[in-house]
Amino acid sequence: MNVSGRFSHQYGRAALIIAGALAASALSPSEASEDAADGVGAQGDAARLIPGLAGQRFNYLVRQIADFGSAERDNGTMYHVVANQGFAEPQMWVDVASYLSRLAPPVTPRIGNGIGEDRGRSIFRRECATCHGSDASGDDDGFVPSLRNQDHHYLANQLHRVADGHRHNVDQRLVIFMRNFDDKDVGPVADYLSGLHGPAKSHERMLNNGAVVD
Repeated sequence: MNVSGRFSHQYGRAALIIAGALAASALSPSEASEDAADGVGAQGDAARLIPGLAGQRFNYLVRQIADFGSAERDNGTMYHVVANQGFAEPQMWVDVASYLSRLAPPVTPRIGNGIGEDRGRSIFRRECATCHGSDASGDDDGFVPSLRNQDHHYLANQLHRVADGHRHNVDQRLVIFMRNFDDKDVGPVADYLSGLHGPAKSHERMLNNGAVVD
């Protein structure tokens, strides 16, 4: 495996197909291939609570893909996508993550109504910024995701899923912490985060020649 993250030509076409499927998990292989090849995929689907993966952090994406394949992250649809024949090789995870991380981030996520934005900002800065960064663009190591450019309803849903124990691959301390949140906290935090846009914190990026560098 090319641990540097260089895009492997051996897996390149399959990586584009899988990337499209990851970005819109109900697509057929042909649709996913066209979507990825056009460079317009990975924007997410708010109606189906599918996140935008375009521009997300490389290290984080690699870990999530691996966790989907091992069922560490609870999502039956994504488990079947990742478990698809030909996607068991770690190099494929690197290729997919490399492809997705170099896409421009989503530009039109739905935002909240703004009513709880001030409360959400206060909660985020007090409780969440230590790990996710003051601007929600991620940590220094690249394993904590950017929370920017995401749909309001998706964010609220994931906060509830963490608290309910459905995200098996997160630190249990986070689960315990999130169980102290209720709707009067979750809604405002999602409201605030949905209004944050821009690139994730740079840690690794993909060059035109396919190399991923610090």
